[in-house]
Amino acid sequence: MIKVNGLTKSYGKLPVLKRIDLHLQQGTVYAIVGPNAAGKTTLIKTILGLTKADAGTIEINNQLVNGDCSYRNHIGYMPQIAKFPENLTVKEILRLVRDLRNNPEQTDDQLIGEFKLQSELHKPVKNLSGGTRQKLSAVIAFLFQPSILILDEPTAGLDPISSSTLKDKIIQEKNNNKTVIITSHIMSEIEELCDYIIFLLDGLIYFQGSKEMVHKHTQQVNLERAIAILMESK
Repeated sequence: MIKVNGLTKSYGKLPVLKRIDLHLQQGTVYAIVGPNAAGKTTLIKTILGLTKADAGTIEINNQLVNGDCSYRNHIGYMPQIAKFPENLTVKEILRLVRDLRNNPEQTDDQLIGEFKLQSELHKPVKNLSGGTRQKLSAVIAFLFQPSILILDEPTAGLDPISSSTLKDKIIQEKNNNKTVIITSHIMSEIEELCDYIIFLLDGLIYFQGSKEMVHKHTQQVNLERAIAILMESK
């Protein structure tokens, strides 16, 4: 699980995160939503250790994040746009990331088969379509059976079959008691997958609660319209 207490971050004189407090439990899918420049990306990067907070603390599975990067072994990350060495093949990329993790015996290769990536294994990344790159990114995120998954616009660029496959995998991991964080602009995707909504606005948590609480707070049945009302309240 993830505990965030008093997280603050500014870029120069521009405050981006303003004393963020979060407690994310296992077996739950969370959606982080909000308008552009709300602080979503900075929050995720800070949890991942890619950005250093000015103040506050982060605990990952009861381990305080204080410069020791070993906690990242518990996280599977799928960026919105993944970048890989263009000259390497899919198989070589997978071998590389396994080598970086000291080749653990237990890995989750389910998505390789589900995405039918066997026929793509010997193709260099430079020859892959955008959708296939996205599939490779998803495979890597789930590969080492992390207890925490952070997925940034996970279905962007995927065809309907692959999108459904990935959604099924996310639900499966939730049922395996994983903590899942999703950022997405596709409200139907959030409605389908997420249990809990965290709405960021100007670096603050403006609202957090279950989908049912969002509907009740905005008096809207449709989640897209409910989120739009939260954004318009800016």
